[in-house]
Amino acid sequence: MSKLFEVLERLAATIETRKGGDPTSSYTAKLLNDPALAAKKLGEEAVETVIAAVAQGPDALASESADLLYHWLVLVAASDVSLDAVADKLAAREGTSGLAEKAARPS
Repeated sequence: MSKLFEVLERLAATIETRKGGDPTSSYTAKLLNDPALAAKKLGEEAVETVIAAVAQGPDALASESADLLYHWLVLVAASDVSLDAVADKLAAREGTSGLAEKAARPS
């Protein structure tokens, strides 16, 4: 198993402990209390990740990817979507052509 998955599992658990926390003393609690803000931050991090990928090199991409994954985990938690629900969606798509899967989605 990749070290990434172990780190993400620990990070997700830490994020869960911040639910109900004081948003004035915890950035994570602040995002968890405001899913729209969490979504905005994820969007910003996605753009920064793309910029790093095309213009800043591997180290910047790794750093921005870490920020992106953190903010994604926070948004999922803030929206009360379990990681298992996301995993189920991914598992259901395994073995299916990306083009076929996308075409089968409801509009």
